[in-house]
Amino acid sequence: MPYARITGTGGYLPPRVVTNDDLAADLATRGVETSNDWIVERTGIRQRHIAAPGTKTSELATHAARAALENAGLQADDIDLIIVATSTPDFIFPSTACLVQANLGVGGAAAFDVQAVCSGFVYALATADAIVRAGRARHALIIGAEVFSSILDWSDRRTCVLFGDGAGAMVLSAADEPGILAARLNADGRQQHILCAAGNVSDGKVTGDPFLRMDGQAVFKLAVNSLVRSAHEVCDEAGINLSEIDWMVPHQANIRILNFISRKLGLPEEKLIVTLDLHANTSAASVPLAFDVAWRDGRMKPGQLALLQGVGGGFTWGSVLVRL
Repeated sequence: MPYARITGTGGYLPPRVVTNDDLAADLATRGVETSNDWIVERTGIRQRHIAAPGTKTSELATHAARAALENAGLQADDIDLIIVATSTPDFIFPSTACLVQANLGVGGAAAFDVQAVCSGFVYALATADAIVRAGRARHALIIGAEVFSSILDWSDRRTCVLFGDGAGAMVLSAADEPGILAARLNADGRQQHILCAAGNVSDGKVTGDPFLRMDGQAVFKLAVNSLVRSAHEVCDEAGINLSEIDWMVPHQANIRILNFISRKLGLPEEKLIVTLDLHANTSAASVPLAFDVAWRDGRMKPGQLALLQGVGGGFTWGSVLVRL
């Protein structure tokens, strides 16, 4: 049975950068008061990328996919499997993965979406690993992509300052040596109400509330406890001590959450990959975007260990332990 290793990464951010000052000025015209200092102090975010009106998630995903393929030295027709993690698909159906496949000009490979909100990429990576290890695919393209700006209530200061748009991608390839060492995926649907966008389309009309809503305190508590427990579980499964981890690539939700988790795990903050200040929370795109930054700037070295973690609405969470 083959193993699966990460052989390439890619990322894409819309060209429009919105700083906290820019956002504060725009929100002021809507009667919403905020400031750069307020946002930085509570979240660690300094700017975010916002897609132009009408931009589709598949567009961002395709850019990231092409970058990952180039990084892996592969062509689109080498890919046997495409999985896109997103909460902002272009359509109800077909899947965003199928649209990306069409944009790449190929057909034949399996393609589908995963919906686990901010945990989506970790879920997709674990799924692709299982398929590659089963011998059902040799090269898998895994993408996290979001246009979260399209589901934000810009009059709600508690949420609209937190998010940005973007896409990140990885190529996972069959190998003789293990790359994905262990994975743990979990959910608690009883907590669905603390982070949700509970709208729907029925009879041609939007029903329910289509905007993102969040109970910040409840999310903070559940995210920290769940991810700390998940980190221990995935390391135990792989027979790895937490102290052996070289890099932690967490979902980029809030700097307070990231720092709190690193302290509870006994991992120094310098082992954290943080892009939150520049990208904000890009949901399913945040983990692959952060990974791509560290992969390309040379911080990550072959043979090192990286812990990837996601947590999001559902309530979902998960960890994947990777040997680079």
